[in-house]
Amino acid sequence: MNIKIPVREYVRLLHRYLRPQWKSMAGLTLLLLAGIVTQLVSPQIIRYFIDSAEQATPLEALLGAGALFIVVSLLNQVVVIAATYIGENVGWIATNQLRGDLAEHCLRLDMSFHKAQTSGSLIERVDGDINSLANFFSNFMIVLFSNALLMIGIIVLLFRENVLIGLSMLLFVAFALAAFQYIRKLAAPHWSRTRQISAEFYGFLGEHLEGTEDTRANGATGYVMHRFYAMLRRWLPIRLKAFMGWAAMWNTSLFVFALGNAVAFGISAYLWKQGALTMGTVYMIFFYTELLAKPIERIRTQLEDFQKAEASIRRVQELLHTQPAIPEGRGAPLPDGPLAVEFDRVTFGYEEGSTNLDGVTFRLEKGKVLGLLGRTGSGKTTLSRLLMRFYDVTGGSIRLDGVDIRDPYVKELRRRIGLVTQTIEIFEGSVRDNLTFYDDSITDEQIHMVLRELGLDRWAQSLPDGLETRLESGGGGLSAGEAQLLAFARVFLSDPGLIIMDEASSRLDPATEQLIEQAITKLLAGRTCIIIAHRLGTVQRADEILILEDGRMIEYGDRAALAADRGSRFSRMLTAGLEEVLA
Repeated sequence: MNIKIPVREYVRLLHRYLRPQWKSMAGLTLLLLAGIVTQLVSPQIIRYFIDSAEQATPLEALLGAGALFIVVSLLNQVVVIAATYIGENVGWIATNQLRGDLAEHCLRLDMSFHKAQTSGSLIERVDGDINSLANFFSNFMIVLFSNALLMIGIIVLLFRENVLIGLSMLLFVAFALAAFQYIRKLAAPHWSRTRQISAEFYGFLGEHLEGTEDTRANGATGYVMHRFYAMLRRWLPIRLKAFMGWAAMWNTSLFVFALGNAVAFGISAYLWKQGALTMGTVYMIFFYTELLAKPIERIRTQLEDFQKAEASIRRVQELLHTQPAIPEGRGAPLPDGPLAVEFDRVTFGYEEGSTNLDGVTFRLEKGKVLGLLGRTGSGKTTLSRLLMRFYDVTGGSIRLDGVDIRDPYVKELRRRIGLVTQTIEIFEGSVRDNLTFYDDSITDEQIHMVLRELGLDRWAQSLPDGLETRLESGGGGLSAGEAQLLAFARVFLSDPGLIIMDEASSRLDPATEQLIEQAITKLLAGRTCIIIAHRLGTVQRADEILILEDGRMIEYGDRAALAADRGSRFSRMLTAGLEEVLA
């Protein structure tokens, strides 16, 4: 997707993130206007000083002029420092707000989006691209406006001194800005491609650093490093072209400023010989010409920063324009307590033309436990993903207590469903934060009660800082059993009406699994549960059994009845050994 961004999008972006800081922006504007005044006044003071010295003016007047020049110069420096401080704060606040909005938007996007993006690529967009926008938000428009105003002020004053001087400097400014704009257009696409390949590179790097252990274990280090250097070789010429655009802009500015000084010297010398200018006026014109270079240079750097920001803005806008494939529900409420689950001729495929579930129909009454069986790839995990609305069904419908799952708000739906998988994510943070996901409404008493039920009370008591003990990202310092038990604690603290266990005990040792089985019996009371399992012992608590094969239901019914029916698939599994049949 390559979105051409109209001017109104830039205006809308500035308005959205700068409007809350209008007081700071007003103060920044006043400071920059004050800086313009001090810069325009200083050459006038110097002219007065030089002309007065030539005319043998009393020393007191010269000292007064010198003192005034020093005061104005100091005032200008104070204004510059204050404007820089305010501008940096404005940029920092605005980019942080945009960064937060972008991160929140990414979290709302569906699983199909996240599967197509690497974590490194998203980090580069949320952080790297937005870092390039700091100057755009802090003072881009104000600096352009104030420097344009400064140039206009200088040219007006030069016209007042002499029309020829004013006209020559006006043409000089027009030529300089036209040259910079032409080069900017040539360089902008290279900056855009630089940002794109930067995101690809960091996405690749993040993915393989995360999988370092598997890379080494499988002898793929050479392949990874080959791709690493291949990406660098592809990045280098693009980066060089972008750099050449910057160098062309820089060299053009040097040439233009030298040309401007030469024109000012030549015309001033001619007019001085004609007696049309005093020596003080000649120096003032030279000073103004030098001063004119500053706003042109600032505008040049602003345009240069803007062409970098333009690429980032385009990529940020592309991400913000990406809409989730899962539309938000209309807000239908889900009842409290256990939830009945109903699949009505559900069909689904991850890709167009494929079918991962085909006509699945069953009803699980509230408070009951369903054992979901099938070989790898039969559709068991797909079924759980559809319940969580990570994906939407292609055909048919799924209802919880008679409510189509597409009707509640997605957040509310997922709050009422607890999911425990064999892959546990432990985040860098306190034990409390990892258990509650930053929900302050969950009390310490509730946490300790659940930990006691799961047999983690001794472990919790051994923590040096209690619930405030910091855990490492990825669960470093925790055994697989402890991490799995923490995942169970998370689910039960959220008090869902439906719990899905996707091979949740497959990583546990027998002793820890026995502990889990004892806790589950009590904690599942009053809740509906779907257990996805490969092992026979795991489904002994199930009230009903559903067996999938290639996305189709091949058997569904009461567990005891199916076990007693020698002709059922489930009975044959029990006879042959569940693990052997499902292997």
